[in-house]
Amino acid sequence: MKNKFLKILLFLWLFVLSCFAIFNKVVYALSPEGETIYQGIDVSAYQGQINFAEVKNAGIDVVYIKSSEGDYLEDPEFKNNYNKAKNNGLNVGFYHFVRARNEEEAIKEAEFFSNVISGTDPNCRLAMDFEVFGDLSREEINFISMIFLEKTKELTGKDLVIYSNTYDAINIFSNELAKQYPLWVAQYGVSRPSDNGKWSNWIGFQYSDNGEISGISGRVDLDRFTEAIFLNNSSEVPKPQNPSPEEIQNVIFYTVKRGDTLSKIAYMYGVTVEQIARENNIKNVNLIFTGEVLQITTSDTNSNNNITSSVTTYYTVKRGDNLYRIARRFGTTVNSIVKLNNIKNPNLIFPGQRLLLRRNVRPNDTHAVGFTFYRVGRGDNLTYIANRYRTTVANIVRLNNIKNPNLIFSGQILKIPNS
Repeated sequence: MKNKFLKILLFLWLFVLSCFAIFNKVVYALSPEGETIYQGIDVSAYQGQINFAEVKNAGIDVVYIKSSEGDYLEDPEFKNNYNKAKNNGLNVGFYHFVRARNEEEAIKEAEFFSNVISGTDPNCRLAMDFEVFGDLSREEINFISMIFLEKTKELTGKDLVIYSNTYDAINIFSNELAKQYPLWVAQYGVSRPSDNGKWSNWIGFQYSDNGEISGISGRVDLDRFTEAIFLNNSSEVPKPQNPSPEEIQNVIFYTVKRGDTLSKIAYMYGVTVEQIARENNIKNVNLIFTGEVLQITTSDTNSNNNITSSVTTYYTVKRGDNLYRIARRFGTTVNSIVKLNNIKNPNLIFPGQRLLLRRNVRPNDTHAVGFTFYRVGRGDNLTYIANRYRTTVANIVRLNNIKNPNLIFSGQILKIPNS
């Protein structure tokens, strides 16, 4: 009996040891990419005025500076922080806080980020901080992330890093992103960040959001970085190029009305019938249909800018929206939205609420009809999608240049014309 009892105790002890080993392996397995570690901080206007000479003397090597948020908000202390950090010999990187909810907004944010930091000379990777997702699906989050990262790299010529907490690294971001972009991970109260099953190491580790550094009044995020955080080629971020008038082209989407002809539409937009037919794969130029959506590429110099039309669309309120942001996004006014929707309190709108929006547009307005993006789900077909969005299969086929209307794929992104 005694031997049996000892065997049971030994078995339990070995079991506990093995669990402890597995636990440590799983939870504390993410290693830095490289042996040399640089001490860093990340700052924004929240830290107020910073004495970067004292920060440097405190042993900080790298400072990440918030430059921008969304598609219109530049951090108030961005330029001041950049100039002072540079003047004190610190390694500088920038991060952008993403708020995009679709492909179009992701591109706008990449353009805005690139424009804000243009003319600067960072020597650390640019960072994407995407952590507020609202009701976006995991697939949508990764799609928006990829668009933002690719567009930013295209515009700036700089490499990027993804900033993420450990939970999102495990549950949100994809293996595809992990293969293409390194990780700057946030996890507090641990000596090493947890394994996330995607990235095999980190190049940035934010280990505290409650740090104290000489030169900064109040709390600040503390980081460790490896050699891989630095850019291979430190150079000035290019400034946006202003195209000549003949290079400015606008793609609009025009809904055919009763009595329209291609020659009439071509005259309105300062283009030729042949161009519209070619752009929309129209075989018979005398045969167009009421409600059909035509894509028309025009330039400011060719368009008849005196022609305006009223365009209406519906928008479903998302968490975090307000009327000002919606009005700005759709080129209308808060007062117009309030009147159209009989809103009593402009400061009180609800997620899921459907708003009617109306605006006057010129032919060269890229949002004249506009479109939304739809990710094809398993079992979807074009008839179902067209009915859901109150459009036609022909409109979707033409807008997306689909060769076979019976062949679409799960995960495919389609442009859907707004009704």
